[in-house]
Amino acid sequence: MRRWPGERDRGQVALEFVGTVPLILLLVAAVWECVLIGYAFSLAGNAADEGARAGAVHGDGACAAAAGEHIGGAWNLTTECGPSGDVYKATVSLEIPVLYPGLSFGRITGTGGAAMEREAK
Repeated sequence: MRRWPGERDRGQVALEFVGTVPLILLLVAAVWECVLIGYAFSLAGNAADEGARAGAVHGDGACAAAAGEHIGGAWNLTTECGPSGDVYKATVSLEIPVLYPGLSFGRITGTGGAAMEREAK
């Protein structure tokens, strides 16, 4: 019986595919985690800026409300607001999510500031 070249390699592609699928899924999970961390940094910075602008005009209560306006509860938002000289500063802290918001392994902090609004005399 004569054998053709490459005849013994049947099924090799299927085995290689099955072997690389877990590595591909791990890579996708790592990329997704990087996306979530970047998104959390963006959310924290934007919330701190919004809170600082609102606090400079309306005070501490408005700062916390504006900072948390666009952030869901799964991010476990904490805010610190207050004047610092002529600048109203806001610090926002969010939990870093692991694969989805709600499961976390650390915190990300964003800060923002706005010039204090003075009433005309």
